[in-house]
Amino acid sequence: MRNTSRFFVAPTVGLLALSLVACGSSTAEGQAAGGETTTLQLALNQTEEHPSYISLDAFGDRLVKSTDGRFDIEVFPNEQLGAQADTLQLVSDGVVDMAIVSGAQLENLSKDFIAFNLPTVFDSVEHQMSVVNNPEITGDLYSSLAESNSVSVVGGLTQGARSIYTKTAPAETPADLAGQKIRVQESELFLALVEAIGASPTPMAFGEVYTALQSGVIDGAENNEVSYFTQKHHEVAPFFSYTNHLIGLDYLIINSNTLEGMSDEDRAAFDEEWTGTYEQHTTLWGEATDDAIAGATAAGATFTEVDSDAFTEALEPLVDQFLTEPSQKKLYDAAREASTK
Repeated sequence: MRNTSRFFVAPTVGLLALSLVACGSSTAEGQAAGGETTTLQLALNQTEEHPSYISLDAFGDRLVKSTDGRFDIEVFPNEQLGAQADTLQLVSDGVVDMAIVSGAQLENLSKDFIAFNLPTVFDSVEHQMSVVNNPEITGDLYSSLAESNSVSVVGGLTQGARSIYTKTAPAETPADLAGQKIRVQESELFLALVEAIGASPTPMAFGEVYTALQSGVIDGAENNEVSYFTQKHHEVAPFFSYTNHLIGLDYLIINSNTLEGMSDEDRAAFDEEWTGTYEQHTTLWGEATDDAIAGATAAGATFTEVDSDAFTEALEPLVDQFLTEPSQKKLYDAAREASTK
């Protein structure tokens, strides 16, 4: 039976998404001889300069070639198709083919995804990628939403280490965050995480953060250097504190019927090109992080080291608090065993 949980989709987003359905398969460039090109729509909440857009756009270019024009991908950046909660529902409904959503969004459908969202689970981006794109570890997890929500997880893209940034002063210890309103993703774990380090969590869609910082609705947010710079949050919250409280994770999801409708040959090509996509993204991520730090610093932002032990001590209890099921513990343990630290 289909999962009855629903997500609100704003009317303007819904109208745009419905127009995509009307377009259907495309017979545009990349068309195979005598056949049609199926263009998969992919929703993204980042800009065209972000490593996610660049690598996913290249994913489509390679897929056209490797399927002899039978499949292509069109990426819709900048939340054109809605915030992540909206696009997750649109993929579930088959209105949009694919989307990039955070681990926090998938937690709302299955608590098992929380195992990969915890502060202590990954030691580095390389460790993270070796786990989240390993079918031996993730196979059952990634197919677990197919029957209930018509959503399959293809794999993961790193968000890098996430830290706190604020409007008025650096946060060198948890005490510095007392009383400050910090934007978080809509997840019980992220709410608890920000509370654990002394701040007041404020759930909010990613696209609303700049205006909320500018207007004083929130005092800060938590994210990586790349999003901090590409979304221009450094303009309104110039103090970036290296709390490094977790290594964030995005997932590529696809409508399960769309995935199952591919021939064996096209599915193999899709999987192979996905491998090239997350590998390219990981390389671009390192370069973009360096560029983001340089760009934000030149614009007046400051990057501050913190009392890491104080933040680690505050966050350690979250593991026992949120790993409550054997299935979650199994995934967490498998991830930790894959560490080469």
